[in-house]
Amino acid sequence: MSSDTDHDASHGRHLPPAPSTGPSADGAGPAGAGARGMDEILKRETHSSRAVASIIAAVLVIVLCVYALLETAVRAIGQPPWLVDPLTAAEQVVALPNGVQPLLLGVTGAVFVMAGLFFFLNAVLPGRRARHLLPDRRAAVVVDDEVIASALARRARVAANLSQDQVMVTVSRQQVQVNVRPTSGVPLSPDAVRSAVQDELRDMHPSPTPDVRVNVSSAGVIGA
Repeated sequence: MSSDTDHDASHGRHLPPAPSTGPSADGAGPAGAGARGMDEILKRETHSSRAVASIIAAVLVIVLCVYALLETAVRAIGQPPWLVDPLTAAEQVVALPNGVQPLLLGVTGAVFVMAGLFFFLNAVLPGRRARHLLPDRRAAVVVDDEVIASALARRARVAANLSQDQVMVTVSRQQVQVNVRPTSGVPLSPDAVRSAVQDELRDMHPSPTPDVRVNVSSAGVIGA
């Protein structure tokens, strides 16, 4: 989401052109390798990494396995448990919810549910970043949605003859939301605003191309 503020060029990412898709000089390079490499780069730029979630899951599994090994070794040599005896812990889990306060049980269950939901959503959701691809002959261009929203808001503001604070644009993968607060007593045509924003989108030609929706506030701005 972005208000109608200017953004510098650092929000757009110009990726280098893909290398030649033909075979290499030594005949080892397969045809189409460059295109596949560029597709991988674009996917990394437009999708969030699952590395953090994977590392967290791996660390948790390692810690649990090390702890279980430690407790098992301590039990095998006849020493008291380090934290809790594995057999006793298993019996307590089987006996749940007996012996556990309902509040503690509910809080523990909620923590486990949230943790499981976090890993589940990271696994099944596409994890797309707020970015669009723009066509270019020489390079692949990845632009933040904030930059696109700023350009569209400027175009809508000019078309409706409004001030900067009266237009707010948000850009998602599938939709452009244009929120307009008109000047009191001055007629405003939503179709003209929509047409101007659609023309700007056609000039940009972002991929994927979102639909445009214009919302005109019922409360006008006085003296804008």
